[in-house]
Amino acid sequence: MANAPSSSPSSSTPNSAPPPPTTSPTLRLPSSKPASEALLNDKWDTCLSSIAIRSTLGLSFGIVFSVLLFKRRAWPAWVGLGFGAGRAWEECDSGFKRAGGAGVGKEGLRVVR
Repeated sequence: MANAPSSSPSSSTPNSAPPPPTTSPTLRLPSSKPASEALLNDKWDTCLSSIAIRSTLGLSFGIVFSVLLFKRRAWPAWVGLGFGAGRAWEECDSGFKRAGGAGVGKEGLRVVR
């Protein structure tokens, strides 16, 4: 009986000692978000990046036109900024309105029946 397993608790679990306590708190990952919230976050991210890009492009074109055609006046730059931001805003607004499925009305608002 030299090959029989021993029944002592120390031989069945070689590393049964508890882990040493840590001084730093453990980070908890947030629970997963619902699909609708993730979709809404993606749409807002797209809208904000579109507004930033198009406003910058409009401002750039306004500055170029200001220097080349309008004797370095400020209003073409502001008009270009407004056109860029307005275009991006309309695209975002239409993206939010057409995103509906069943139960969404013509204006993009949920219809409760």
